[in-house]
This record gives sequence, C-alpha cells and structure tokens, in this order.
Amino acid sequence: MQAPIVPEPIVQSDAIDGVRHEVSCDTATMNYRHSFHAGNFADVLKHVTLLGLIEAMQRKDKGFLLLDTHAGRGGYLLESSEAQRTGECEGGVCRVVDLRPLEQQPKRQQLDAAPLLRSYIDAVRAFNRTTHGDPHALRAYPGSPLLVAQRLRAQDRLHACELQPAEAKALGEALVPFSNARAECRDGYAAVKALLPPAERRALVLIDPPYEAQEAEFDAILASVRDGLQRLAQGVFAVWFPIKRRAGIQRFLRRATDLPAQSVLLVELLVRPDDSPLRMNGSGLLIINPPWQLDLQLAQVLPQLRQLLGESEPSSDVRWLKREL
Repeated sequence: MQAPIVPEPIVQSDAIDGVRHEVSCDTATMNYRHSFHAGNFADVLKHVTLLGLIEAMQRKDKGFLLLDTHAGRGGYLLESSEAQRTGECEGGVCRVVDLRPLEQQPKRQQLDAAPLLRSYIDAVRAFNRTTHGDPHALRAYPGSPLLVAQRLRAQDRLHACELQPAEAKALGEALVPFSNARAECRDGYAAVKALLPPAERRALVLIDPPYEAQEAEFDAILASVRDGLQRLAQGVFAVWFPIKRRAGIQRFLRRATDLPAQSVLLVELLVRPDDSPLRMNGSGLLIINPPWQLDLQLAQVLPQLRQLLGESEPSSDVRWLKREL
C-alpha cells in the first residue's frame, strides 16, 4: 500500500505557563467530530481497555511513550448541543457512572464493579469534580488524552495528535497542566513513523480513527502498525474499530494475524446483533502485543459492560487471534 499523502504543515509554537506546546497544523479536513459521540458505549469499552493497558504498562518502573494518533479535543461537555443532539452518552457512560446518591440509582448500576470498571468510574468522577466541582452531576467526559494525562508518572510521556486545527487547539489547552503531555496538529499515522522507536524503547500506541471510509482506514491502520512494529517490535498497539455488520470487518481481522507480532488479542462488545449496516451495533479493539494477563482482566469486566450497556441480545468476546507462547 502506498503511504498516506500528508500535506505540508504550518508550524506554530506556543508557550503557555512555561510549557511549550508545538502545534503543526495542516490543511486536511474531515467531517467527523467526536463531540457528537462522546461517552457513548464504544467510548466506555475503549477507555476501560485503555486504562487496563496503562495499568499494565506501569507495572514496570521504566517509563513509556503513549502515542494517541487521533486524539480529539481532550474533554467533552455532555450538556453541549452536539452531545444533546445525538444523546449517545445516555446509552454509554450515563448507564455506568451515576453520581447521584445510591438510593436514587437504578439497580442495574449497583454491582460489585470489576477492578478495570472501578478505575473507569473513578476516572470519570474525578474529571467531573475537577471540571465542575459538582459531586452529583455527570456533565463532562474525559477523552483518551485526558484519561492518559491524569495517569502519567514522571517518567511517562503522552504525545497526542489531532488533524483538525480547532480540535487540536482545544486539545493543547486541555493538556497545558500536564508537563509531560504534548499536543500536535498532525497526521497520526505519520507520527508513528516519526516517533517510533522512542528513547524509552517502550510505547503504547492508540489508533482510534473516524472511519469515514472504512476499507481505506483499515488499509492505513495495518500499514501503520506494520511499520511501527518494524521500528519497535515489542510496541503495544491498540486499534479501535466500529462494528456494523460482521462481514465488513472479517477481512481486516484476518489480515491482522499476518502482522509481524507475537500476539494479537481481539476484544468486542455488541449492544445488539450485528445485522444492520445503518448504525453502530458494537465496537472492538485489536490489541497487538498485549501486556501479560490483560485478557483475563478484560474477560472479567466485559460481562459487566454487557449487563450495563446491552440493549437487545448483547454479546461480548475476548479471544486470541494469534498467540505465541
């Protein structure tokens, strides 16, 4: 596959509160805005998994680079006109995180949360306390960059890429309080080439594109992961993907097993049957070189997510597509 064409960037450098955030904006545009979808059921699965990956990476004292290739704006207001127009958070985070007193919560939410689910609930609660100071209202949702930034140790780094200039500007402002986090307006796939291998020789790469053209996106993802593995063979890659109809992703999953990686783990959550091409029925993550025992942690939490988020005949799966023992 031919490498993606990346426009010449316009580079801007801003120093805010002594922290230098380099923003190199290009002219590419796309229609997707995550503000319409923030906190939906796919975000819940993605962010629960991401927290599990971070916790696993931090079992070792040595630092690592976390590269977020399609980072968005950082944080999202669930009361915004965009979020209210779709109401997707009502079928996602609002079913999982309830900040009201216990006696006012539905019984489905009163469960003994698995460790990864507890980490997720605590992270969303903490973000709302910090953002609004109201302990009983769910008004904001942390995107991947802010979930990561809040968990960085001194020896860890976040490099968050966002191609849309306005979103990248908001991302840079959101990351100002975190000295070891950097926002950059650039093509995320190009960043994989530019930043791997990192000085730490450890990296977690989150690839979460908008899938405006699904087959082309799958091609770009596989090419980027293959290139990244050639640069850092033990790098961990987490690829999120939507599920509409099963046939649409089978070829992608088969091709993923040909990647030069020791192991490939598949995680999926469907809130309804995958028989409609008109809407997202579920989502999944493809995890290349997953950390030790992540599969067991996810197998523990997925039944709870299925219970909380399921609408009609929900299902979930954690299985190895490739594993070298």
